[in-house]
Amino acid sequence: MAVGRVRPSVTALAAYRPGKAASQAEAEHGISHAIKLASNENPYEPAPSVVAAIQAAATGVNRYSDHRATELRSRIAGWVGVGADQVAVGCGSVGLLQQLCLAYLDPGDEVVYPWPSFEAYPINVKMMAAAPVTTDLVDHAFDLDAVAAAVTPRTKLVMLATPNNPTGTAVSTTELASLLQQIPDDVVVLVDEAYREFSDPALGDPVTDLLPSHPNVVVSRTFSKAYGLAGLRTGYVIAHPELVMELDKVLLAFASNMLAQAASLAVLDSLEEIQPRIDLLLAERNRVVGALGDLGWDLPDANANFVYIPTSGRTDQIHIGLEQKGVVTRPFPGQGIRVTIGTPEENDRFLATLAEVAAD
Repeated sequence: MAVGRVRPSVTALAAYRPGKAASQAEAEHGISHAIKLASNENPYEPAPSVVAAIQAAATGVNRYSDHRATELRSRIAGWVGVGADQVAVGCGSVGLLQQLCLAYLDPGDEVVYPWPSFEAYPINVKMMAAAPVTTDLVDHAFDLDAVAAAVTPRTKLVMLATPNNPTGTAVSTTELASLLQQIPDDVVVLVDEAYREFSDPALGDPVTDLLPSHPNVVVSRTFSKAYGLAGLRTGYVIAHPELVMELDKVLLAFASNMLAQAASLAVLDSLEEIQPRIDLLLAERNRVVGALGDLGWDLPDANANFVYIPTSGRTDQIHIGLEQKGVVTRPFPGQGIRVTIGTPEENDRFLATLAEVAAD
């Protein structure tokens, strides 16, 4: 029975599918001691100074947070080297993605993005009754010429996750600059860098390399992944002040809560303390990539805190086999399996279990 008159574009939506919890896998398969490598979370708790800041802020949650996260915007601006009016803060980078769609999309507008990519893209586009226009990956990476060719007079947005989720491949700012020369200036180009801290610095920085000459570029980043604040939801974008002003108009009231703001500010005070954890994850990623190569897997370049294994027609078999043995990963049916980099012990367990399951 339909309750009320739901918008057709919402009725047709598939809900966002988060990574399966370890407890859910345990219940489904009658197992214990499962590990979750399905959601690209940081396996390590926040730095002690960040935890202390969260605890201190908790005494004030009877009051609303600063709606605009003014202090955090200012600190981020100083960190990345832009003016405070070029920074917006929201409920994770996905919250800012939704704001971008709310601010720019009307029914029938087109949004171009390579596919497969971040699963929230089609949800937010279709929510606005806009039309996704997708381009195929080539060797698990973006074909930017195809992206440029897909832009039409109806295109409002282009969305590029780099590193890409789920494949882990990334594009350089040189390549992005070439793409931008082929796209009209009134098309907003989102450079989604949720995994920036894990990518090769040689790829460049879109904030310094692109924004000064391309006011239609929006760069989104997050505190969720590298900085271990996935449960608190702080994302930010760096963009032209006029674009930030439009995003602020559709910012949900108090979307960045008090604990999230306090934790994010503490992260900026503790970058030297946190960096060794990021370095450990990078070292573990490289170790896992090498071990998978030794097992015979041909992987795309890994530039995030996960690896992508092209398993094609064996995806369901291998994913279910891993899960039945307590290793929860993220499958993309018929394509591949995305595996988060965990602790060394979790990574060892994944590698041993994969070798066993693949042999079967």
